Amino acid sequence: MTLWNGSYPFYPGANACFPFDTSRAVIVTVFLSMLATSIIILPGIPARRRLLWFLRLVLGLFMGAVILNVQFTRDWQSGWVQANTSYKSFSPVQVSADIGLHIGLAGVNVTLRGNPVEQINETINYNEHFPWSFGADYDHSYSQGLHKGLPSPILYVAEKFSSQSPCGVHRQYRIAGHYVSLTLWLAFCTWLISILLFSMSILLYGGQMLLLTGTLILSSLLLFSTARNTLRCPIQFGPVSLRTDYGESFWLALATGLLCLLLGLAIIILNSVQPQKLKLIFSLDKSNEEEQWDQSWLPAQPSCSAQGGFMVPLGELCPGTATQL
Repeated sequence: MTLWNGSYPFYPGANACFPFDTSRAVIVTVFLSMLATSIIILPGIPARRRLLWFLRLVLGLFMGAVILNVQFTRDWQSGWVQANTSYKSFSPVQVSADIGLHIGLAGVNVTLRGNPVEQINETINYNEHFPWSFGADYDHSYSQGLHKGLPSPILYVAEKFSSQSPCGVHRQYRIAGHYVSLTLWLAFCTWLISILLFSMSILLYGGQMLLLTGTLILSSLLLFSTARNTLRCPIQFGPVSLRTDYGESFWLALATGLLCLLLGLAIIILNSVQPQKLKLIFSLDKSNEEEQWDQSWLPAQPSCSAQGGFMVPLGELCPGTATQL
């Protein structure tokens, strides 16, 4: 093929741009707004309860935000490699680039970033998403990438996860992603129920629902781990290969699941062993404050001398001896 304006005609137009995913931004904004609103009303809470109330609020919002956020992240499994590779098909020109692979619950992201970014009179900075969620056709997205003329490294990596690839990982990752997503939605529902129960001061059932939330999160991680295996055909770029490991979303979900599990167990144990301390943590031990409140509105009790003055007959207050005139 011949050059046209410095580029091959098989690759018309500008570089492919990865659209900004607003899901994470919306989730973070909503939870931060809830936190900011709670901080505004924080001064209205009694000082003795303020710290524990704020700590419960932060932990609750953190767990909910993580459970909902990892549904849409694309770094459950990720890896990077730096290699010299061909940039376009039908061209012997090679470029130095960083190639990244990011696997999420709903698809695969392939990143190609030049090192440096400006090479061969082009800006090499791509991030392409190939979905496999319900209603999405991975092979169709791969075919569209071929028609758009994406760089060869991106198409090479994406081909490994197609349904026609001999690597045979497309079906495993796709089914695992669906079940993990379903399990996380169940965990989000149980988290909402636990927050509702805690707000109604039903601590034992709230702890049990929090324990169930942690169990569901850890189960989702186990489901995702079953799909992760070594590719039968490694992703090779010359002498180096692209290897992946668990990403930030996986470890964040693991930490959140363990946190829910430990907090749920702690609440259940405290409810059996030290229920008064548990009520104190949730600011439910109000007996002393109610007694002080009731006593503050009672009328002042008269002193012993005053009681004697009111109760003793008048003739006994001024004892004396009568004299005969």
